[in-house]
Amino acid sequence: MTAIAHDDARAVVIVGSGASGGTLAHELTRRGIPVVLLEAGKRQSLATFTQVPGDAFAQLTWLDPRTQSGTSTVVQDYPTLPSWTCKTVGGTTVHWTGATPRLRPWEIKARTTYGDVAGTSLADWPIAYDELLRYYERAERRMVTTRRNGVPGLPASNNFKVMYAGAKKIGYKQVHTGYMAINSRPADGRAFCIQQGFCVQGCKTGAKWSTLYTEIPRAEATGHLDLRIECMATRIEHGPDGHATAVVYRDREGKEQRQKARIVCVACNAVETPRLLLLSESGKFPRGLANSSDQVGRNYVHHVGGFIWGLFEKPIESWRGTTLAGIIEDEIVNRPQRGFVGGYHLELCALDLPSFAQVGLPYGWGRSFASIIDDYRNIAGLFITGEDLSRSTNRITLDRRVKDAHGLPVAHIHVDEHPNDTAMRTHAQTQGAKMYDAVGARRVVHTRQTPAAHNMGTARMSARPEEGVVNAYGQSHDVKNLFVCDGSQFPTPGSANPTLTIVALTLRQAEYIERQMSAHEI
Repeated sequence: MTAIAHDDARAVVIVGSGASGGTLAHELTRRGIPVVLLEAGKRQSLATFTQVPGDAFAQLTWLDPRTQSGTSTVVQDYPTLPSWTCKTVGGTTVHWTGATPRLRPWEIKARTTYGDVAGTSLADWPIAYDELLRYYERAERRMVTTRRNGVPGLPASNNFKVMYAGAKKIGYKQVHTGYMAINSRPADGRAFCIQQGFCVQGCKTGAKWSTLYTEIPRAEATGHLDLRIECMATRIEHGPDGHATAVVYRDREGKEQRQKARIVCVACNAVETPRLLLLSESGKFPRGLANSSDQVGRNYVHHVGGFIWGLFEKPIESWRGTTLAGIIEDEIVNRPQRGFVGGYHLELCALDLPSFAQVGLPYGWGRSFASIIDDYRNIAGLFITGEDLSRSTNRITLDRRVKDAHGLPVAHIHVDEHPNDTAMRTHAQTQGAKMYDAVGARRVVHTRQTPAAHNMGTARMSARPEEGVVNAYGQSHDVKNLFVCDGSQFPTPGSANPTLTIVALTLRQAEYIERQMSAHEI
């Protein structure tokens, strides 16, 4: 195992090992750059994953306290779980469902496309779509995305067949088993998907791409990676010139450590990334590190979500098959006559029985609730993934009343839902009900927003420093050797699941960091 000294100021320190942090670690180490990778969670493996739902949830989930407020129904429905993310090596790529659609060209120009929507803070991405497309293609090859580069799609489950039949009945045309970073055939040294379900509990065959067993082991094999698990970053330090100099963290024994750094890259997910920056306040940065614009933590977006369930007379056994291998793309359009701007996907969905009862239903108890549980074998499911409009008042702040195990303020998530989000969810639920009704559903039920959402936007990129936190490469406007690597840098979310875009931006960022280092700019 490679060991990098705590006082070795040549190292790049990356905080977080998920889609961005794990990928960046591989990209830099294969170029010969020494990397210290800090991960707050434990390291699991194909052998240690469990398919007992409650045990898997406890094994992988970020369970440190967080608080929340606002008009979002998540506040009422999930008071102790405002956002379902992971705390483990590989981050949320361990429990993600593998969907890798691309953003559409008009979605990265939301301010231009939608205009001045009251109550929003829309912005255009400072990247040309043609450039993003080049990195999408590289990321798809890296992740072995189905239906790209000649990789066949995943097979159709019973759940998908119901979805497909209903979609075609009501006139949808763009319906298939999705762009998935889950092997439909052996590839990349990994097995193919055996359709057993349980995707959110860790893939026991390794068919699903995860930095846990792809990028991170390959980075370790270079001899340039020092992976430190159960190490919680608590602040980033800087020198008199404002450049980042070290990351302070607590090791697995709770002892404070300080790792010097040439460059610091923050990849903690869009809740914990702004929290770390805000915790790193100083005399030079009294509102938090890299926060002269007061934009750190603002513009939090999470996608418009919600489940739609169709109850049928005959068994579907929706848990059999890849959880999210099905997508309807017809509603990914900007058609304001629907009553909202932006678009959404309808994606296939299934939940294990305990999660179905706890997360997937709109009821909490009683005869109606029990009758749906009784029909579990006969249920087909959809999930909405729609564009959430950014608002500067939807934000991550520090809750100084509530402390974590290290005595530090926890992240507070404030979300007020925009009327556009409500209208989009209602439209999607109506379309989903039409689909299931068209193929003989006895009943259709749906849910409100869930915590199983995609966190983005809290350190967004901008061409002008006063309008964001980082530039088009994720480099801080304020601190030249500080980078944000994860979905925090998204100016707007679009309607696509974010992991592919995160990996594409990370591949681009790694090249930029190497150029900057070679030129001695950082």
